[in-house]
Amino acid sequence: MKIQFAPLSIPLKRRFQTAAVLQWIFSFLFLAQCCMILFVGLLFTRLWLLSVLYAAWWLLDWDTPHKGGRRNRFVRESIVWRYMRDYFPVTLVKTTELDPRKNYLVGFHPHGVLVAGAFLNFCTEATGFSKLFPGLTSHLMMLTVWFRVPFFRDYLMCGGLIASDKESASSVLRKPGGGNILVIAVGGAQEALDARPGAFTLLLKNRKGFVRLAIEHGVSLIPAFSFGENELFDQVDNPKGSWLRNMQHRLQKFMGISLPLFHARGIFQYSFGLIPYRRPIFTVVGKPIHVEKKHNPSQKEVDQLHQTYIGELCKLFEEHKAKYNVPKERHLEFI
Repeated sequence: MKIQFAPLSIPLKRRFQTAAVLQWIFSFLFLAQCCMILFVGLLFTRLWLLSVLYAAWWLLDWDTPHKGGRRNRFVRESIVWRYMRDYFPVTLVKTTELDPRKNYLVGFHPHGVLVAGAFLNFCTEATGFSKLFPGLTSHLMMLTVWFRVPFFRDYLMCGGLIASDKESASSVLRKPGGGNILVIAVGGAQEALDARPGAFTLLLKNRKGFVRLAIEHGVSLIPAFSFGENELFDQVDNPKGSWLRNMQHRLQKFMGISLPLFHARGIFQYSFGLIPYRRPIFTVVGKPIHVEKKHNPSQKEVDQLHQTYIGELCKLFEEHKAKYNVPKERHLEFI
């Protein structure tokens, strides 16, 4: 394979953008392991008391990721995220005004390999969330297992990430006075296995838990589609029924996380590596779907609202796809 190296004359600003994305990739893939090694390693040094004190704090603070988290404005507004935004670039698109006196549940599609659009738009201020949606606070759900890693859990909560379980969702959706948006990447880790350029496959047919949540709390549902999310990485072929896909499914059931074998470009060359391609992402937030509150909705009521949601998501996709260079013959596919 012929390697295409990056030219030496690239502006410093673009180098900073690549560095910002590199630290994000490192954080996503390796920071949790490093935090665990640090926590355990300190126990065998003269600084062992630091780990002991943190362990005590950790126990006292155990439920915070399930009760709305603990965001940090400094982290969310860091210049690092603005450099990362400009690398792709990423744009947050509003289609309607949202009432800050209400709570909302946003379904984010597609998951992509590393949910870059969801992270930048809802866990940072790089794309201007607070200016576009004044009076609203965003919370993005992430696998609960990551909030059991010392130090790493605190870093995650700084951006507004919370654990992905019903308790965490309910703590946000039932907050009095409104002003909260709960964002769920509905397809989850399993959908990441189908994330590749040109793919519009969504794992949604049997994903109805978020719909039931919306009914139980009487909050409006909002579909959001992130155009370009699947264009960032290539992925090793893993068709359904293949040994690789079967192994990935087994690992996901055992570990709770999927392991897509993705690749794109490198730091100083464009031929291979784990750095995403420089391709634009446009995350379009749709209009709210009104939901009547019911403590114990029937399966029929859940199914009806689920179909309404799918219809609105398809409508959102069809209305905007031409703006973002999606061929008119392409449509969403649900599995």
